[in-house]
This record gives sequence, structure tokens and C-alpha cells, in this order.
Amino acid sequence: QVQLVESGGGLVQAGGSVRLSCAASGRTFSSLAMGWFRQAPGKEREFVAVISWGGRSIYYADSVKGRFTISRDNAKNTVYLQMNSLKPEDTAVYYCAAAPDLVAPVAQSRYDYWGQGTQVTVSS
Repeated sequence: QVQLVESGGGLVQAGGSVRLSCAASGRTFSSLAMGWFRQAPGKEREFVAVISWGGRSIYYADSVKGRFTISRDNAKNTVYLQMNSLKPEDTAVYYCAAAPDLVAPVAQSRYDYWGQGTQVTVSS
């Protein structure tokens, strides 16, 4: 069993930066792929980024490529999402999630564990 707790969200101006953290409990964190998803008001939850267990494989949604960076520290059981050059359309609840592999990194059904989410609001 893995429990995930996100933190770091808040209100930021357009063009600003925020770093989200996701702390995981459980001994299997280092063997899991970790992803970030987001859900904007009135929209479906969508994929943002994912990182493999060892950090060698990383994928980003086109909408965040070049602005967001996902990373992880297995010693701290934590995955991060550094978000730069934020836009109002990045406003959403951001969720971290854990998957056993990267067979289908975008597919939400592959993720077995989810955090409760953290709100990021970007003002124009």
C-alpha cells in the first residue's frame, strides 16, 4: 500500500513558478513510476508528466513541455513538479499518482495510487 500526499500549491501570478511535492509512504516507492495529473474546473483530469522509478525515463504533456520539470528523490520518497512560466490555463488541482510501470504512462487506469490533490491557481 502506498499513500501519497501533495503539497506546494497556491496562488501565483502568470509567469511565476511553483514547485509541487508529493511525499509517499510505503517501502515500494523506489520501484514505482510516479506521475502528475491535473484537473481544471469543468474539465476532465489530464496527464501532465511521469518519471520512471530510476528517473531515466520522463514524459511530458505537450502543453507543459519546456516549462515543467518532474524529478524524484527516492531517498526521501518524494517526487517533485517544478512549474515555471505559469499560465492561467495551468490553473487546476494537481494530483500525483503511482504506477507499477511505464507501459501506458498517460493512461490513468494504470495508476494504482492517487493523492488528494493540491490546488494551483495562476492569476493573469
